[in-house]
Amino acid sequence: MFNTEKKLQIRAHIKNDKPVAKRKLYDFKSIRFALLISIFYLMVSSLLVGFKTDQLLLIAFFNVLYFASSGTRKFIAGFSVFIIYWIIFDYMKAFPNYRYNTVHIASVYHLEKAWFGIPYQHTIVTPNEYFAMHHTPVDDVIAGMSYLCWVPVPLLFAIILFFKNKRYYIYFSLTFLLVNLIGFLGYYLYPAAPPWYVQQYGFIFHAATPGNTAGMARFDSLVHVPIFKSIYSKSSNVFAAIPSLHAAYMLIVLYFGIKAGMKSFNILFALIMLGIWFAAVYSGHHYILDVLLGISCAVVGILLFQWFIKKTRAGKKTINYLLKMIS
Repeated sequence: MFNTEKKLQIRAHIKNDKPVAKRKLYDFKSIRFALLISIFYLMVSSLLVGFKTDQLLLIAFFNVLYFASSGTRKFIAGFSVFIIYWIIFDYMKAFPNYRYNTVHIASVYHLEKAWFGIPYQHTIVTPNEYFAMHHTPVDDVIAGMSYLCWVPVPLLFAIILFFKNKRYYIYFSLTFLLVNLIGFLGYYLYPAAPPWYVQQYGFIFHAATPGNTAGMARFDSLVHVPIFKSIYSKSSNVFAAIPSLHAAYMLIVLYFGIKAGMKSFNILFALIMLGIWFAAVYSGHHYILDVLLGISCAVVGILLFQWFIKKTRAGKKTINYLLKMIS
């Protein structure tokens, strides 16, 4: 399913690529680079968010793959896009968006009710409020299992592309990073509270509110493991509901799955995507508005990246350079 793309890669290499001298795994430059980047990361992290054992695990992961073999070095070079995403996401804790713009609580709630409100017992409720009153164990399991896929599935998809089609791996990973950067910008331009916040605190703003499992607590209770409790205890900022990047990730996966001709896998990707969209609203973590804006965020990111690589010289040079780095 990747034959056409492989032919294009071979032609690109023959036309544009020059032989690159192989660097020894343990030469002075490699050791210095790994040491400096590790120390720099620890120093900046300690300054911004404080020291955490997660940081040591990330450094160990990077260094083991960087020095294990030439193949793993190429892999970690390509995978660094996702490491950069994680570091930016983690560092956002040092710069809460509510310090820079007014947090929108009531306005989003009332807009959701006006556009997607459900008549219920002589009043109008939001879909989140309706699901909070009408939920079943089956729906809880579906929502929980779907929501657990929002990071592992894109990462597994990226690994498959890395070994099957490096060009599409670069396309996917850079699009993933771009969509996240657009989403992060949205968090700071328009801080917004999630539905569960309104249910617990009303329309009054409370800075530094801790993360909350919301409706996912029912899934934790069913499986007797605090999965979502541990995830949301590490939340960078609860006032980052718009756009819903949960809704964006699987759309990016599905798009590149179709482009790469992954056939039956795309059906699975589509089902997971729909499940995540449902779970976001069902669990009270996002309004339908958030999900729609997350979808829009993914579409804008995909279109911008496609324009960059197809219409600009810088885009084509960037892709060729990255291909040489990881091939």
